[in-house]
Amino acid sequence: MIQTNHKPTTVGEMLTHEFLEPLGLSQVRLAQVMGVAPRLVNELCRDRRAVTAVTALMLSRVFGNSAQFWLNLQQKNDLWKAMHDAKRRERVERARPLENA
Repeated sequence: MIQTNHKPTTVGEMLTHEFLEPLGLSQVRLAQVMGVAPRLVNELCRDRRAVTAVTALMLSRVFGNSAQFWLNLQQKNDLWKAMHDAKRRERVERARPLENA
């Protein structure tokens, strides 16, 4: 498995520092244009909620980028956490390749 010690940029970091702040957009305003509760945006910005396919589609519609952009950020962080958390890594390492038949 390929592993890096560099933690990837989180969805919350990207959303806050590369979108909300430069655009002068508040979390409440983003929630309004997304049509969601402000709590959802706040939890995304604080990395307390994962991006789902639906949320990625909404963010892509609001910001004019792709849903895949947001899902890739989430996936990179999920994989990094799996490789850098002892319990998760132990579970992964219990899996064995299938023997060639």
